[in-house]
Amino acid sequence: MPISPPPPVRVSSYTSRPGNVERRRGGATPDAVDLTGGWAPHLWLGAPAPGGLALPAATPTMAWMYSPRGVFLDDDHVIAADSGNHRVLIWHGHPDHDEQPADVVLGQPDGTTEGRAAGGRGPERGMNLPTGVLVHEGKLIVGDAWHHRVLIWNEVPRVSDVAPDLVLGQPDPCSVEPNRGGEASAATMYWPFGIGIVGGRFWVADTGNRRVLGWDGGVPTVDRPADIVLGQPDASHREENRGADADADSFRWPHDITGTDDRLLIADAGNHRVLGWSPHPDSDAPADMLLGQPDFAASAEWPYGPHRGDRFRFPYGAKYEAGRLAAADTANNRILLWDAIPTDGRAADHVLGQPSFTANGENRWSSVQRDSMCWPYGLALHGNLLAVADSGNNRVVIWRRA
Repeated sequence: MPISPPPPVRVSSYTSRPGNVERRRGGATPDAVDLTGGWAPHLWLGAPAPGGLALPAATPTMAWMYSPRGVFLDDDHVIAADSGNHRVLIWHGHPDHDEQPADVVLGQPDGTTEGRAAGGRGPERGMNLPTGVLVHEGKLIVGDAWHHRVLIWNEVPRVSDVAPDLVLGQPDPCSVEPNRGGEASAATMYWPFGIGIVGGRFWVADTGNRRVLGWDGGVPTVDRPADIVLGQPDASHREENRGADADADSFRWPHDITGTDDRLLIADAGNHRVLGWSPHPDSDAPADMLLGQPDFAASAEWPYGPHRGDRFRFPYGAKYEAGRLAAADTANNRILLWDAIPTDGRAADHVLGQPSFTANGENRWSSVQRDSMCWPYGLALHGNLLAVADSGNNRVVIWRRA
């Protein structure tokens, strides 16, 4: 059995409950260098931290989350994978105040129920650690990771507790076994954490099978095998780094997918790096771009020593839009941003969540602030907005660039 990325955990960071008007910035000094590039926190979705503990509510609500791992943002929606509560929350339109309740919940019968598979009712409407969320051509797409499948709604639901229209990776809506209970193939999945539409292809980070699957022509039909398998010699293999050391054609924990029309980017969290292909690969092929490591054979995490803007520690999220690349450097508790795709592997231009490139503490080893982070996972970039699934603080924070 492969090693799973860490499950949701309760984090005992200390804070005072933030107000709705004035917030302390925390960690900044009058003469500090501004490395944010003009980004500042704008809106806080999720629970505050009364009593100084950033913990989820004992009973979920439509406003509070438990270890959200994925987020999507466009002109019409904010959508969060509330992973620890095994559900997806949908805001139609953009929220206009902190802690605003979601309009729709999927994966649970109501806004106060939690538990895997719709509180025990079954997987037809339930989820088990949803992570990736995406809206493409009006369709809502969710990576239901621990049910080893991808769920698709033909339109973003406006009412709660709606069953998906399509299920990819399983023979029917009731089945939830990894790789359909058998061997890996181009039509099966094992922990599909990340999803993306890049270069006209539909991509799935099939994390437990240590590979990325790609379908030509966008979202595929049910049971259609992937056209491309990246990271393994064929569709039946699933060894970590192909059973050897890391290289330009292998993954440990592929976790998120982004890119441009001519470049595919994949966050390989377990090898602490982001890989890139240009042009897009039509079959299994080595990457030609590398972020986070000195070379393709290196796979060490970067937890201590002088921290830098060109090293990662479990980068679970990556998003590109309109000339900007953002990466969730999860275990370093920060977001790194580049003003253009760094094809030369250079350090990030900006950092969010930390006062400098040399710091990496959970909430800066202090209280939870509006601009601090604890294990940020998923990201969404849209225009001058950046949404961060700040999983250890049980919230989604939407940042705005001036």
